[in-house]
Formats: sequence, structure tokens, C-alpha cells
Amino acid sequence: MRITAATLYVWLLGLATLVLTASLIRYLAPLGTDVVALQLAFHPPNFGHIVHSWSPDELHRYRQHLPFAFALALSYGTFGYLLATRTPFFTRLRLGWRRFAKWSLPLAAISDAGANALHLWLTAAPRFGLPTVYATSAGLSLFKWGMLIGFALATIHALAKAAE
Repeated sequence: MRITAATLYVWLLGLATLVLTASLIRYLAPLGTDVVALQLAFHPPNFGHIVHSWSPDELHRYRQHLPFAFALALSYGTFGYLLATRTPFFTRLRLGWRRFAKWSLPLAAISDAGANALHLWLTAAPRFGLPTVYATSAGLSLFKWGMLIGFALATIHALAKAAE
């Protein structure tokens, strides 16, 4: 198989995305699973319970990661789109799977960015009278996780097809 400059670029972007992901996981590790629970907190009391269980330093740590989370969303969204459109990785899949692979990570990234923006605002000060905002944030995160899992399944499917 011949590797083109475009393919090499896509894989380097994928590697950069993995490094950024690992760095953020390590940075947020002291907060434990509360980060994922916060993303999926549909109700203000659930969100508030998590945020108020953190020390001021832990809340600061969470808020400090958000600019890098925006960069990560841009990175994985771009990587997914380019992997599906600039490489032969998904070509053995049916059209529906290829379309899903093409758009799943960009859509996840847009949802992630929206949820991150809301988290930046919601963690700046108590805002418990806005249940729709919390539900929107959690809904965006839930959609993001669904798209990420779907892309992983499409990737496994593509690898299985390549092994046939």
C-alpha cells in the first residue's frame, strides 16, 4: 500500500489527537469519574452536587482543562472527517457506514464544543434556576458519547472487513 502525504497527515493528526486525549485524561485523573458524571448531569442538583464536592482547586482544574477540550474536539472532529474522506480506511464499508464514519466525529465535536461552552458558563457561578440549560448540556454530551461509540463501532467494522 502506498502512503500519500495526505494519508500521512491524517495519521499524524490522529496521533496528535491521541496525545491530547491522554494528556487531558491524566490532567483530569484527580477528579475521577465525576468528570463524566458532570457531563451527563441532566438536572441542576446533580450538577451542583458534583461541582460542590470538588475543592476550589479541583474546580479550577476542571475549568482550566476546557480550552484544551475545545482543541481536542477540533482535533478529533477533523481527524474523523479526514480519515473517512482522504484515506481508503472505510472504503470497504457500505455507503451508509461510510457516511456515518464521515460525519460522526465532526458532529460529536460540535456537540462537545457546545457542552464545553455551557460547562464553562455553568461552573463560573451557581445557576440553578435554568434546568433547560443543564438538560441541553447533558444532551449534547450524551449525543457526543453516542457518536464516539458509533465511530468506534464503524472503525471495528472497517478493520473486520479489511481482515476478510
